[in-house]
Amino acid sequence: MRRVVITGQGTINPLGKSVTETSAAFADGRCGIGELDIRDVDRLTVKVGGQVRNFEPDSHFDRQELALYDRFTQFAIIAADEAVDTAGLSRDEFSRSGAGIVLGTAGGGLNTWDDSYRKVYEEKKRRVHPFVVPKLMNNAAASNISMKYDLIGPSFSVSTACSSSNHAIGLAFQMIRTGMTDIMLTGGSESTLCFGGVKAWEGLRVMSNTACRPFCATRNGMVQGEGAAVFVLEEFEYAKRRGADILAEVSGFAMSSDAQDIVNPSKVGAARAISGALRDSGIALDDIGYINAHGTGTTVNDRTECSAIREVFGAAAETLMLSSTKSMHGHLIGGTGAVELLACILALRHGIIAPTINHLQFDPDCDLDVVPNEARQAKIRATMSNAFAFGGMNAVLVLRSI
Repeated sequence: MRRVVITGQGTINPLGKSVTETSAAFADGRCGIGELDIRDVDRLTVKVGGQVRNFEPDSHFDRQELALYDRFTQFAIIAADEAVDTAGLSRDEFSRSGAGIVLGTAGGGLNTWDDSYRKVYEEKKRRVHPFVVPKLMNNAAASNISMKYDLIGPSFSVSTACSSSNHAIGLAFQMIRTGMTDIMLTGGSESTLCFGGVKAWEGLRVMSNTACRPFCATRNGMVQGEGAAVFVLEEFEYAKRRGADILAEVSGFAMSSDAQDIVNPSKVGAARAISGALRDSGIALDDIGYINAHGTGTTVNDRTECSAIREVFGAAAETLMLSSTKSMHGHLIGGTGAVELLACILALRHGIIAPTINHLQFDPDCDLDVVPNEARQAKIRATMSNAFAFGGMNAVLVLRSI
């Protein structure tokens, strides 16, 4: 089968409005979580989140575009623009190659839903904007990017809750590997930090109102975030011929379903996805130097993930570095795996292992090296990115240096 590499990356998230800013935040162990600045925040119990601060849509889009682009679409387009720019690809080249796009999102245009419901139910408006449907649909970001860059190949969205980005990236990887196309844009985007979005998550009683502390004995829940990351994936020989700067190779991907519980994770399901991705990659256990964990900061999720990793890696788990960057940017739900992949590329390219910040106390049920509080310098050959979602949807990616 054909090899697949990453040649472009772009992002906007609570840590930065570019890959450079985000990488610096990872290296510094900087926190992007703070007090929420949204409408009706006083009616919320949870008042913290990983917001994209000082974001001015008018500086990126004109009035006609803003009428059509929900906040999650805006984020996706900004991230895609940076990814395409760093990859050095033209619109003509996308069209000639039959390139496509697969993006992950869980909430899609939730801000548009929230605004429209408010107008109809609270303000008693009799009609909403005619573009509400194309603005809120989950495929809005993928469709608008496909039109902007003339992506005439496979173009669609994936929605598998918190695993959406990893599923999207994995599917794009498989399409190139099997010869469907030579180039794909892929990643994820999410913006659910509106009153309705946060209020819904409050009902689950899994949210922290202080900070995200994955793998820490004092953790008290997850913190929502927002943002996007998009990548350019190419067939290896195609990228070489055009002299592309190759950031990393995607070497393995696996999916599994717990088929067990709608919210509680299964160690068996997680372990099946982890071992499947390793097997698909052909990489030895002890070659994986760093895992970007799902690590939400909830007791059940963190302990289940650590147990699954120990089951698969055995003695090799003792030398693994594991961190959850959600401690810095929050849980971007459907967009989170894409932003977390940036940390995997940073580790491979620059030997910088992003830390798990806010770690106060050791948890014996999470007894792995969680890179607490400070980034670390280490030379590694391969990384893994875990995503385990509500509904038992598991998706794991393996990257290696090239």
